[in-house]
Amino acid sequence: MSDAAAVRATGDEPARPHRRSRRRRIVLIVVLSVVGIVVATVIGMLVWSQVGVMDAEAEPLDAVRADERIVMSEAGGSLVLEPAAGPAEVGLVFVPGAKVQAEAYAAILADVVADDDVTVVITRPWLNLAFFDPRPLSSFTELVPGVDTWLVGGHSLGGVRACQLAADADGLVLFASYCATDLSGSGLPVLSLSGSEDGLTTPQKVDDNRHLLPADTTFIEIDGASHASFGDYGPQAGDGTPTISAPDMRAEVAAALSDLAASLPR
Repeated sequence: MSDAAAVRATGDEPARPHRRSRRRRIVLIVVLSVVGIVVATVIGMLVWSQVGVMDAEAEPLDAVRADERIVMSEAGGSLVLEPAAGPAEVGLVFVPGAKVQAEAYAAILADVVADDDVTVVITRPWLNLAFFDPRPLSSFTELVPGVDTWLVGGHSLGGVRACQLAADADGLVLFASYCATDLSGSGLPVLSLSGSEDGLTTPQKVDDNRHLLPADTTFIEIDGASHASFGDYGPQAGDGTPTISAPDMRAEVAAALSDLAASLPR
């Protein structure tokens, strides 16, 4: 009897389909496990992005709402601050820090709106995190069609995203942030504001990444400012302790932004 006939005679031939079926079950289990991990990760990120969102403090926001020099409105899901005196020539698209409410930046940007006729569009990043938001700069500049000259800026993670959008802007503003994108050869006017007491975007981190910005970038370290001094949302874990008052902080930021806006060609 041949070897093949012997195998058939002993009844071992049906083992091949059984092995194939077992392999299919293993592959299915692996695929389902991977899908489960991906789904769990996505759900986890969605939940995390909504937990611990830092809301704007009521008093500074109410002061902006009561300021007759400023018109505050919603447009396309963004917060828009416009000078009540009339149309602005310069605009600023501002991207909030991670899980910080857009309204938390209204007060610190209010003076440049009221005193320098700059329109400000504060975005609301998808999932409260700038790196999840793929929208181009035009998605925000189109909300105010009368403005032709646009700055883009942001706080912390929002500043990192602003660097990615800067190629379509006329200038860049960083609040307690730095670029992960190399803009050293861009020729853009750049203003980098940081704080001496920042425990998150520390002065050392700003200095370590300054080579990614143009050589003529204006770097201003605000004495006594912490990471959370650049918005009105309360203390932030891991941050330093600010020694500058909120009015003095706003005045310093407004003065620096005013100088940048005035330097832009119209």
